[in-house]
Amino acid sequence: MNPIELIKNCENLVYDSLSQMLAQRYEITYKPDGSPVTTADVLMENIIKKYLTTQIPNLRFIGEESFDFAWSENTGYLAILDPIDGTENFCSGLKEWGVSLSLWHGQEHLASMLLMPELQECIKTGDQIKPRFSRITGFSSSYNDLIAKGIKEAIEYRVTGCAVYNLFNVIRGSFARFINPKGAYVWDLLPGIMLASEHGCQILLNDEPYQGQLLDPTQKYRVDIRHVYNLNNIEETK
Repeated sequence: MNPIELIKNCENLVYDSLSQMLAQRYEITYKPDGSPVTTADVLMENIIKKYLTTQIPNLRFIGEESFDFAWSENTGYLAILDPIDGTENFCSGLKEWGVSLSLWHGQEHLASMLLMPELQECIKTGDQIKPRFSRITGFSSSYNDLIAKGIKEAIEYRVTGCAVYNLFNVIRGSFARFINPKGAYVWDLLPGIMLASEHGCQILLNDEPYQGQLLDPTQKYRVDIRHVYNLNNIEETK
């Protein structure tokens, strides 16, 4: 089993299913908290789950649309998936939505991916990125008084309603910083956090430095990620 190959195959599955997903983007129901879910969310989760469970024996699977909060500690292979992050954007006809996937074995991270199909943007474990320099802070759209304070203090800011978009951009330096002071679950955050760690970003979870551990999927985590700029590399790419 090659985790990078599995992640790449999941990327291909998303693109192969994209036209079907887009046809279902307006088939919407609402969760108890009022957030939307489309039939495309469920479709994509089922497609990736079916593929991964056929490739990895005894795989435990955490998907946003099917997660059972009666959780026990993981010691085997684990997949964490948000089939459509930014569903509000997706079902509103916006392109800023994405797929977030991470593979683990016990406490060992194997591979992760952030994919934004309609924007044709993807970053996976092992990918190289062209460095950028930005003054923009990306904020979560889940309102918190600290976000209002941060917007007031930021040089430039964006609120896009998609964690994959925010995480992708802080990893590559298109955002200087991404802040979610209200908190989100592992399927929203962990794949992007692992990629941010791979690319040398500074990561705080619940105000503490992140140490690379698998996170409890039943808990929400506040996140503050800063891109660390290598000015020499930026100068070389001008």
